[in-house]
Amino acid sequence: MVRVPLTPQERERGRRLGEVLRDARGARSMTSVAAAVEMPVETLRKIESGRVPTPAFFTIAALAAELALPLRELVEACEPAVEEPRSRTA
Repeated sequence: MVRVPLTPQERERGRRLGEVLRDARGARSMTSVAAAVEMPVETLRKIESGRVPTPAFFTIAALAAELALPLRELVEACEPAVEEPRSRTA
């Protein structure tokens, strides 16, 4: 099985996902959050650092629930910024 390389946009979305989760974790340790959702702390570290830009849905759902982070907010935070159309000046 051959994996298709991730696009720059997918990598950026993974970086934003990690940043949002890290911010939501706040002062809690990675170890305590990872233990609460029964995942290896190294997996959480990789997600937060963006090294796993496309984690499984249920992994993210478990983290969001543990961090009291609504999934809708997480989705919105990870969506690409919409650029304003440039107006033409004549």
